[in-house]
Amino acid sequence: MVDPEVPVLTIEDLGVLRGVGVAEDGAVEVAITPTYSGCPAMNVIALEVELALERAGIAKGRVRTVLSPAWTTDWMSDEGRRKLKEYGIAPPAPKATRRALFGLEAIACPRCGSEDTEKITEFGSTACKALWRCRSCREPFDHFKCI
Repeated sequence: MVDPEVPVLTIEDLGVLRGVGVAEDGAVEVAITPTYSGCPAMNVIALEVELALERAGIAKGRVRTVLSPAWTTDWMSDEGRRKLKEYGIAPPAPKATRRALFGLEAIACPRCGSEDTEKITEFGSTACKALWRCRSCREPFDHFKCI
């Protein structure tokens, strides 16, 4: 299942899918964690997971939202980071550091690779992305923030 805000990513790529198991009552339970507490995409994701369970013929299925531990960009897969870059979104660093949290790390342009970039605004097309511009190729791009 794809993320509704970044359709090149699956919820597994993103690290939102935390696990699938069978609960004590025999229900197939899918655990998901939101990227942040106010993420509007989580309702759509939960509904899509429920529909996928139904389409797979699973009569007893449910989605459980897990808030602790909180989601981090460290959970994003390497494949997910690659997909983001190919889509034109600068991915977060593979391992978030305090420098990333304060915006002190260089962000490479996903189009030309230049690190001569500047942040235009803290929020891009969604709250989890910031809008940046490359000074080399002059193209704007979203950067998926480290959390």
